[in-house]
Amino acid sequence: MTVKIVADRETEESLGRDYVRVSTCSDPLDDTVTLATIQRFVEKQHLAEAANRIHVKTLILRQPMSTDEALGLATCYAERKQIPVVCTNGSEAG
Repeated sequence: MTVKIVADRETEESLGRDYVRVSTCSDPLDDTVTLATIQRFVEKQHLAEAANRIHVKTLILRQPMSTDEALGLATCYAERKQIPVVCTNGSEAG
């Protein structure tokens, strides 16, 4: 399976209903360390509601690793789970 890597500038509609997002930021205590967060976003329909909701599963939260390592790990996960898209934004809010 081929996994497409897209920039965060892509619209959510183009990402599909199941994708992995990689976010990285500098450690606030040591700006030489990069922290990575990897999350899986899945759109699920709730029976009690007419609208769909996005379920977010955090796989890795602010762990020290390079951007390339985080992207490689997310891509391997996406391939194994047959998720077609990995989205990267290069920074993490909050």
